[in-house]
Amino acid sequence: MRIFDARIHLFFDVLFAIAFVAGPLALGLGGSPAIISLLLAAAFVVLAVTGWDHLRASREVVPIVHGLVELLFVLLLAFMPRLDGYSPGSPARHFYWTMAAALMVVWLLTAYRSRVPVRREPSADLSRPRTSRG
Repeated sequence: MRIFDARIHLFFDVLFAIAFVAGPLALGLGGSPAIISLLLAAAFVVLAVTGWDHLRASREVVPIVHGLVELLFVLLLAFMPRLDGYSPGSPARHFYWTMAAALMVVWLLTAYRSRVPVRREPSADLSRPRTSRG
């Protein structure tokens, strides 16, 4: 069930960028967890900017490459605690797994490659004179 279109997905990309900046600050993370989190925040800003440009240009929801990058981020976040050696009770481990789960939910609910309906405003026909009623 894919319910998120481009505008909603773009909003989530911005929220993830904010969360990756605010998370380490709120949890008091430092060192490699904070650096990795800030790099991921920068990556989400880049994804949001390219997604906005793509949305404005061709009205596609989210390109497949965008989805593959986010799936790669899910895998990275899920395995990062094991790769970097965080202890089982570590706040960094819980933060990364929570962010991986949230990103996976957004990834599963996004409608990749579907079209956004184009809003068409009625064009004013200037060739006919306007008549008033009343």
